[in-house]
Amino acid sequence: MKILHISDTHGFHHRLKDLPEADVLVHSGDFTMTGSEKEALDFLEWFCDLSYPHKIFICGNHDECMYDAKISGLDTNVHYLCNSSINIDGVEFYGVPMFMSDCITDRQSRNYADIPSDTDVLITHSPAYGTLDLDDSISGEFINYGSQELLNRLLTLKIRAHLFGHIHRQHGVLEQNGIIYSNGAIMNEGYTQPNTPNLINI
Repeated sequence: MKILHISDTHGFHHRLKDLPEADVLVHSGDFTMTGSEKEALDFLEWFCDLSYPHKIFICGNHDECMYDAKISGLDTNVHYLCNSSINIDGVEFYGVPMFMSDCITDRQSRNYADIPSDTDVLITHSPAYGTLDLDDSISGEFINYGSQELLNRLLTLKIRAHLFGHIHRQHGVLEQNGIIYSNGAIMNEGYTQPNTPNLINI
């Protein structure tokens, strides 16, 4: 299965032209910049119109307008995952959003703990601690911004791929111990230049 992975488009999705063919397109959150409904609707219209057999998206920390949203009317091949799963051709995809309303409580910890054990492709907005998650801090030194709780859960799973974004500077693909890790952040750290989407095979 060929997966095209994008993330962190932040309202610049219309700048993505000539996207490569794939069986599944995945957006792992932050499709808006300010979190407005107008931005979200513009993204959804663009996303639904793309000609991929299957399209999956989750929400990131910028997409707060989607918190508790009741989404209806999507095409049958467009899948919104919010602590939920979809099976496509025998591959189990599971998506965990990153809403700030959850992150300031213990709900995000519970969301990570509830990732099913039969997950093949995990989609989160945040990386796990230590994997494509380095960025500079206010004082200038580089630190790991990934989630330790997510890492702890990953260590108990037998996933084939983990797709995420959030840390723009760490865009890229890494394979370790038979698992593909993809940071699909499209906009670079200065929000000035789009990165190339990640195309992976599982």
